[in-house]
Amino acid sequence: MSHYPASGTWQACPKCGRHVHQRQWGTYQQCPYCHYWQRLTTAQRLEQLVDEESFQPLTMTERPVNQLGFPDYTNKLRRAQRQTGLNEAVVCGTALIEQQPCILAVMDSHFMMGTLNTAVTRRLLHASEQARAQRLPLIIVTASGGARMQEGVYALVGMNLILAELARLAATPLPLITVLTDPTMGGVSASFAFKGDLIIAEAGAKIGFAGARVIQQTLPVKLPADFQTADQLFKNGMVDAVVERPQLRSTLGQALVNYGIGRSAHG
Repeated sequence: MSHYPASGTWQACPKCGRHVHQRQWGTYQQCPYCHYWQRLTTAQRLEQLVDEESFQPLTMTERPVNQLGFPDYTNKLRRAQRQTGLNEAVVCGTALIEQQPCILAVMDSHFMMGTLNTAVTRRLLHASEQARAQRLPLIIVTASGGARMQEGVYALVGMNLILAELARLAATPLPLITVLTDPTMGGVSASFAFKGDLIIAEAGAKIGFAGARVIQQTLPVKLPADFQTADQLFKNGMVDAVVERPQLRSTLGQALVNYGIGRSAHG
């Protein structure tokens, strides 16, 4: 019998380096020593945000396609699908949050870093269209490294398509709430992440466009220690609130109550 712990029982915290037992991470996946928040899967995020058994996926048939014949892209897609159990980097559906109905889209950084491509674009478009059709608020939880380079200009066009659809949503009384989690970078932050009527940043999230290392290599400047953090963005008026993970569900629930859209439309 081995005296070594089972694989995966302990994990070094990416921030402080302390060894943390899997039980110590807790429900909200927070380091007990430095309070670093682990990145969540879509399943974990849904479990924490929505009322039990209330999430109903929207019917979507879009699948990623290697339109440019990018080398090894098809294999990477298959690997990501196998490792995550997802077929793309976003999951969309109807849900109740604190008994308030909404359309919810959750991005997953574990699937090719949550990058935006044609399939993700179409799913987000469909989610917004359903919000308009069902007269429900739309909540988008971002977790993305930006546009997916393997789809080139097709991924970049998706940014504009989503912005055009969100403009149609903005012409209605229906609110868009964006929840920026770690990471929210690149084309996602440059397009729809900051288009919410209410913009919430999860505590500890890294949010920006180009990474700090790229900026430092390009411009000979010393960046502040809190550069591209949720707290820095809040101090500079870029987000409306910074909320710790255990309070996200109640915060969203109260926001939906304040908007008063979902219940008025659905009794």
